[in-house]
Amino acid sequence: MSEIVIKTVDFKQNFSEIEEIRTSVFIQEQNVPIELEWDEFDNDSTHILAYYNNKAVGTARLLDDGHIGRMAVLKAYRNRNIGKNMLKYILEIAQAKAISRIELSAQDHAVDFYKKYGFTVTSDVYMDAGIPHYTMQYHGNMTAI
Repeated sequence: MSEIVIKTVDFKQNFSEIEEIRTSVFIQEQNVPIELEWDEFDNDSTHILAYYNNKAVGTARLLDDGHIGRMAVLKAYRNRNIGKNMLKYILEIAQAKAISRIELSAQDHAVDFYKKYGFTVTSDVYMDAGIPHYTMQYHGNMTAI
């Protein structure tokens, strides 16, 4: 049986694992320019990594203002509930920090995924790094995830 473990990590100490995932998903797979991938928010965000059978396969970050971002799962590990488990974990972190407003920028193809877990679209479509996005806010129930 495969095991998914998700944990909060230190950005600098775990940079190589975070870099591998984000480079594979965003830069190589989705053609996001490298200069747009790494930003000033990385050092001050709470980062998580998802491990599948002890291999880092997913990552995301939570900014202090409640914005979830850079959520990515390696292509070979999708459709295994890793994204769902990462989202639940990061929402629990936000709740523990008493963040009242949680939002994210969802790529067009991921909107339905986030809707399943209590997010609603709050913007018109906009382009970010050449990819259609929507702003979404969390109005869900943690027990539903």
